[in-house]
Amino acid sequence: MPGVYGGMLDKWPLGAMMEKGLQIKTGQTHVQKYTKDLLRRIQEGEIDTTFLISHRLSLEEAPTGYKNFHDKQNEWTKVVLRPGGVTNA
Repeated sequence: MPGVYGGMLDKWPLGAMMEKGLQIKTGQTHVQKYTKDLLRRIQEGEIDTTFLISHRLSLEEAPTGYKNFHDKQNEWTKVVLRPGGVTNA
């Protein structure tokens, strides 16, 4: 479960995880080490990240976007907000 520590998690189905014999290993993501190289690769077109974006909204649509991101987490995975009403860029 790589990532950045964000606090306590209290909604894990520990019983189901134990019944399935799952193991969890954690650790900090090495953000500082890899960020510069990853951004360069994205900018040069070596890595395409556009498939991660599920929705593009204008900044004015942000409240609706936040609500949908919260309520429809399987459909709304990454939202890009653009000022000035531009939603397709």
